[in-house]
Amino acid sequence: MHKHLRAALFFATVLWGTASYAQVDTIGFEKGRQLQTVNLKPGLKQYIVYFQQPKQKKALRLSLWVREVRKGTHNAQPVFITSQHWYGSDTLGYRTVYSINSAKDFSPVYHAENIGGKLKAFNWTKTNITGADTVANNTHRNFKLDLAKPVLNWNLDIETFEQLPLAAGKTFAINFYDAGLGEPKYVLYKVVGSEVISLLDNIKTDCWKLQTEGKAPDGSAYTQTFWISKKDHEFLKEEDAFGGMYRYKIKMPATSPDLLRRF
Repeated sequence: MHKHLRAALFFATVLWGTASYAQVDTIGFEKGRQLQTVNLKPGLKQYIVYFQQPKQKKALRLSLWVREVRKGTHNAQPVFITSQHWYGSDTLGYRTVYSINSAKDFSPVYHAENIGGKLKAFNWTKTNITGADTVANNTHRNFKLDLAKPVLNWNLDIETFEQLPLAAGKTFAINFYDAGLGEPKYVLYKVVGSEVISLLDNIKTDCWKLQTEGKAPDGSAYTQTFWISKKDHEFLKEEDAFGGMYRYKIKMPATSPDLLRRF
């Protein structure tokens, strides 16, 4: 997720009326509120991400996100390990992300990001987040945040959405946190309908449309819409509108070259 959009979401108030709000499902780690981890399928996925601005019709900012989820163990416990690589035309914008989550409920265990050569790494529990003091060159070594309630890792929004029990009329409250930035905040995501979309291989896929909206601190409105397949619970498409700009994220077909293993 783009850093400015994440910052805007922290301060957003997202309400769809009293009646809808009463039906909100709060996602957490208690029985009956947990994510459906069985729907998170290990493997590598690649997304083409591009920005467009109406005032600059001849310009296009383009990047490729590579995300791989695999199963493993950490401290003798089963976990999901998610690795991300963000590629763009400028090497200064290259980013790597490494996250470990419990295989039981997807609660975060560890998270590290390297952006522009600056590393931040965190040990993450349900009660606090602290800088990983054994990780060399960690710029957030002294970080500490006590948590009133457990939070989910906002850097793994794609993987989180794939585990939601999506259905018509549902709204979800997710206590997200972007490690090292601001404070955790509940964000509301509403199933606004469904749509059949054509993928790059021209296969038509029926998807749930999940949406969040609100206002940034400067008063400007933003909207994010996500398309997740009904059959396989797979995140296929995203469309964002914020600050006079549009961002699109589209899953590449399985025939796309695997950048992590080709070079």
